[in-house]
Amino acid sequence: MITDLRLQNFRSYKDTSFEVDPGVNIIVGPNASGKTNLLEAVLVLARGGSYRAKDMDLVRHNQPWARLDAHLAEGGERTVKIVCEPSPSKALEVLGKTYRRIGLAQTLPAILFEPNHLLLLSGGPERRRDYLDDLLEQTVSGHGSLSRQYKRTLAQRNSLLKQPNTSTDQLFPWDVRLSELAGQIVRARTQLVENLNSRLPKLYKALSGGKVKVSISYLSPWPADQYESRLLKKLEADHELDRLRGFTGSGPHREDFALHFDEKLASEAASRGEARTAILALKILELELIEAERNQKPILLLDDVFSELDGKRRHALTDYLAPYQTFITTTDADLVVKNFTQKCKVIPLS
Repeated sequence: MITDLRLQNFRSYKDTSFEVDPGVNIIVGPNASGKTNLLEAVLVLARGGSYRAKDMDLVRHNQPWARLDAHLAEGGERTVKIVCEPSPSKALEVLGKTYRRIGLAQTLPAILFEPNHLLLLSGGPERRRDYLDDLLEQTVSGHGSLSRQYKRTLAQRNSLLKQPNTSTDQLFPWDVRLSELAGQIVRARTQLVENLNSRLPKLYKALSGGKVKVSISYLSPWPADQYESRLLKKLEADHELDRLRGFTGSGPHREDFALHFDEKLASEAASRGEARTAILALKILELELIEAERNQKPILLLDDVFSELDGKRRHALTDYLAPYQTFITTTDADLVVKNFTQKCKVIPLS
């Protein structure tokens, strides 16, 4: 858990320090006061990168560098340095060691909810694929590297498809490599979705108090244990079609998962309240999975979550999250003063 942090030349902050509690911290202030930037700073300190911007975009305007520092309750410090000049670079310092490339072992487990996550059910499939892969990166060692290898291989194959007179022999090694990596990704995603599905119905019922049966399933054209061979055959059969369209039309980069309410697609059958409750349930499951896998309580970052919950669920949420270090942003100062000052630390921004 983080005990304090300092932001220098980070986003809207020139040089500001904060002390934080091990429980629920509520960051309250008007729009454009830096609430989300503070939340983002905690995420960068925990995981080494932002969810919404490239490293160089995190540096305060017209400044050559940014720096984040945090002290941990267990002892030690974490520092992230981002340098724009003379050449762009980023480094994470943990317990005196410097890392240029950040792996799972160097991260603190952290979970983010931000308003765009409400589009998880109704938005495009890329958002849902990213959700699965992001969770896998936090729970499965090497999955981030696997995803990057897949994307590089896919980019190389797509580049060949766009070139005139590319032969089948030229494409074949990329077909094989893409299939091998794809099989690993799909098996990891399928196992994760099965795990979520075994817990989601009971949790959703507890949160909603309703009788709707909720389920989640991974949408793939082939069984996970046959994925490599089936995809390889498909890639070979579609050489000409892929050349015509200029990209690879099959693989995990084209797949999706679906949430169902009473066997109907949530995007079509769920009300706004049901959809919000389902996303909250997934976030709680994410919290539990990461804690179980890493044997460490995650930091939870909730951006503007109160506006999506009624009073009863707000209190239920903060009670549930009491054992976790949590950062919640809100613009509603009155709501915080009336309901949460006794059991939460309030961080006011202006």
